[in-house]
Amino acid sequence: MLYIFLADGFEETEAVAPVDVIRRTGLEVKFVGVDGELVCGAHNITIKTDCSEPDYSDISGVILPGGMPGTLNLQKNKMVTDAIEYCVKNEKLVAAICAAPMILGDLGYLDGKDAVCFPGFEDSLTESNILSDGVVRDGNFITAKGAGKALEFGAAIVDYFSEPPKGERILQKMQV
Repeated sequence: MLYIFLADGFEETEAVAPVDVIRRTGLEVKFVGVDGELVCGAHNITIKTDCSEPDYSDISGVILPGGMPGTLNLQKNKMVTDAIEYCVKNEKLVAAICAAPMILGDLGYLDGKDAVCFPGFEDSLTESNILSDGVVRDGNFITAKGAGKALEFGAAIVDYFSEPPKGERILQKMQV
């Protein structure tokens, strides 16, 4: 099970678009509300979440959407940082888009890794090899620049779990 954490102020496109791509392949993903069952995004779109915490017995990865102040709200939430730590220690997927890679950078998890983030958040990735690509995978970490790359971000997550990769085929079916 993949868990995508939502905190008030999350970027809606960065949450919904990847989940849509992921679910089209049959992979299971749940929205986790760190601020309750209903979480309001940066553009006043409210999402009803699936659960209030991840189940570590079946976790295959975590996904962090960006947006402000959503990223800051995720960063200060112990459940989120504990889930990230668990995934890092157990070599599970850790995916972050837009501003959210700053959370991973500030925790030191992107040190020495290829990564990308929304322009202006590079200060949190000073020990990373920051690339110009829209979506970057380095081992069990996937990072992406922003909302415009949300579908590709979802496809990269799909590819992480599929052999042969299915992400591009899903995007083609969606006419991306």
